[in-house]
Amino acid sequence: MKYTSTRGSSNRFTFEQALCSGYAPDGGLFVPERLPDKISPSTLQEWSKLDYVDLATSILSLFLSTEEIPLSDLRRIIRVSLSGFDAPVVPVIQNTNAPNTIFVVELFHGATFCFKDLSLQFVVQMLNYFAVKRKRKITLVVATTGDTGPAAVQAVEDCKSEYLGILVHYPEGQISDFQRKQLTTCTHEKIKVVAFQGGGDDMDAPIKSIMTDPTSQTDDRFICGVNSYNIARPLMQMVHFVWAYLRVAESLGIEAGDPDFTLDVVLPTGAMGNIAGGYMAKRMGVPIGRMCAGVNVNDITHQAFSNGLVQRPDTMHTTMSEAINIQLPYNLERLLFYLTDQNHEQVKLWYQQLETGADRTMVLHETSWFAKLQAEFASARVTDDELCQTLREVRSKLDYYADPNTGVAFCAAKKLGYCFFPANTEIEQPGKNSKVAIFATASPCKFESVITTALGKDEWDSYVATHFPSRGKETLTKPERPLFRYLAREGKSLQENQVEWEAMTRGLIEEM
Repeated sequence: MKYTSTRGSSNRFTFEQALCSGYAPDGGLFVPERLPDKISPSTLQEWSKLDYVDLATSILSLFLSTEEIPLSDLRRIIRVSLSGFDAPVVPVIQNTNAPNTIFVVELFHGATFCFKDLSLQFVVQMLNYFAVKRKRKITLVVATTGDTGPAAVQAVEDCKSEYLGILVHYPEGQISDFQRKQLTTCTHEKIKVVAFQGGGDDMDAPIKSIMTDPTSQTDDRFICGVNSYNIARPLMQMVHFVWAYLRVAESLGIEAGDPDFTLDVVLPTGAMGNIAGGYMAKRMGVPIGRMCAGVNVNDITHQAFSNGLVQRPDTMHTTMSEAINIQLPYNLERLLFYLTDQNHEQVKLWYQQLETGADRTMVLHETSWFAKLQAEFASARVTDDELCQTLREVRSKLDYYADPNTGVAFCAAKKLGYCFFPANTEIEQPGKNSKVAIFATASPCKFESVITTALGKDEWDSYVATHFPSRGKETLTKPERPLFRYLAREGKSLQENQVEWEAMTRGLIEEM
């Protein structure tokens, strides 16, 4: 299997090249040059018997050449990357407190209590595999709005490799105290943390400039981005969509691959790496139905899905669901690529409109593809007040503690007509033969302030006493290391500050 850019198929790359580069040379995102043949019902039935490690191995082996990574090495890498998870790796909980049965897919049982552990532990282990093979050091460069950074830092620390280092940037004051401590309490000498004064996406342009600059790479050191533009992230995230479908079918006594059953999914959505992975699985034939994105007031994804216009907003709003704050989601590009049946030219045209067009606006609704987009996807916009109300309802009526990002998904699902709460029994659940799964992407343990605001201090204390993970309590007592700060200079534009921040990032990379 080779890889190409979403914006052109003339150049082909190995998985190692795609993994280690992050962005394609033309600024697009890497994708497999083809998706594997449609997954048959018999294959789904065989997969239903596998544990998570073997399922992941079976799926990822479809995308990775054995010449690059022997199957035994791939299985070992996956096993190691999932070794820090609780068992089962991804619990699928059937909640029967609702009028219609719903399923909650808990993706947060890894080292940093968020779904990004599932992909980033794998990505870092894969990078180390190639770094050791080539005897070449790799510096990871990351921007985070709360979850990616801690997961990447922890993965590097767990790997304990002489070849890997990481530089992570987060927007000052826009992640939770727990998430900050996850970043600043790691002890690996090759971990550096930067707080910058700006919105969550404001480091994306400097990092992309470094990633796509061929002079950034040397014979003895490679610079690699591991945000969700990195192809290994959505590839690994495909697995939990397949797992969720198989476990829900099993719970309902339905044979995997039954043509009359599909699973609708609702998930909190920021950079769209998770939903892109799910859509790739769907395009391979996994019976996933409607894919629903819950977004906060940074609602560019909702605007794309509802009115077919994509325009990067000037500002990022602070919200209670910080981890899904976004101005321009990377993986919209992959989603559009597969929506258009892998039409490189159409994707390139759309991104030319967005990046260099007169009004910097991608116009989807004037194409025939927009009807398909609306048929396959749905979205809902959730305010902080709506989020708090939903967190209270989920706790009182479903007897479940949800983190704020998962709360956005619950609220979005309710807005889209899925029937959760007894007061809403008159609402019919979409999809006569479908069930719905809410993807829970983080543990509430990371969000004391939001949970306390929404539920009250007594409920937070009850959560701490009965549900707070013991590993999380250790994070709260560790000493924090000093970090670096990038200032937004008064009187300078964002672009001028970004030029300065890029130079500072290059300097920190050199020091590593």
